[in-house]
Amino acid sequence: MFLAKYGTVICMIDPEDGLPIADDVHDWALEKHQRLEKYVDITRKTRAKFTDPSRPMHYRGGTTYIDLFCGPGRAKVIETGRIVDGSPLVAFKSAKAGDEPYSEMHLADVDPAYSAAAIKRISKLGGNSFGYTGRAENTVKEIVGRLNPNGLHFAFLDPYNLANLSFETIRSLAKVKRIDLLMHVSVQDLQRNSDRYTSEEYKTFDLFAPGWRNAVDLNQGLKSIRAGVLVHWKSLVQGLGFLDMRSMELITGTKKQRLYWLAFVSRHKIANDFWDKIRNISGQREFGL
Repeated sequence: MFLAKYGTVICMIDPEDGLPIADDVHDWALEKHQRLEKYVDITRKTRAKFTDPSRPMHYRGGTTYIDLFCGPGRAKVIETGRIVDGSPLVAFKSAKAGDEPYSEMHLADVDPAYSAAAIKRISKLGGNSFGYTGRAENTVKEIVGRLNPNGLHFAFLDPYNLANLSFETIRSLAKVKRIDLLMHVSVQDLQRNSDRYTSEEYKTFDLFAPGWRNAVDLNQGLKSIRAGVLVHWKSLVQGLGFLDMRSMELITGTKKQRLYWLAFVSRHKIANDFWDKIRNISGQREFGL
């Protein structure tokens, strides 16, 4: 591994393919990717229905994978130095191994070098991918405009903080009829910064859960405020027509520090059933503050 210029930025380069890698990934990200891999695999028969030429046209819109924080597709684990696949490659390889690859993969990142690298890696593996550069709330609108309304779609939202998990991004995705969402909700950001986020000068909670000030009693302790913001957010998401968010899987670090939740939503019971089957891979606890 070495540093080199890729496009207009300096990146760490993977000697295997000469493309950039992310160098800020912790080993607990692998748990997230395990769940992603398992969900893509368990839904393969459902995806097959949307590529079956014998089915009615309104069920034959193909399948898509959407990743608004895709990274370059490969990353170096901080704790071990090992280079591992990022979410786009995890999803692509799982779908391909199940003999039901996605018809299209829509990959976006705020870093143009990263989205370009992810697209190149998927293309080398034979995938059909489209790249976008910019903030998620902007790229999502372009992606949604390109989706087949008769297709089956799956979006993986993996930001580092609450502000980047903008509710407007989720609202844009919810305009699609058949879509499942798997979302990274940062516990660390919520716990470390909730005292700041409750002040008028910070807009993080407004982006994440608009209207929270009217729904949460600010004359409470921070723990209760945090819980209130999360409950309000969940109600906003459900208000977009998704079924009740059954659980949020808590991921912890090596020192049992609380890191993030994985939240899954769908409009279809069978998708929730699939998630229930694969969501708990480590015996860790669910939602809690």
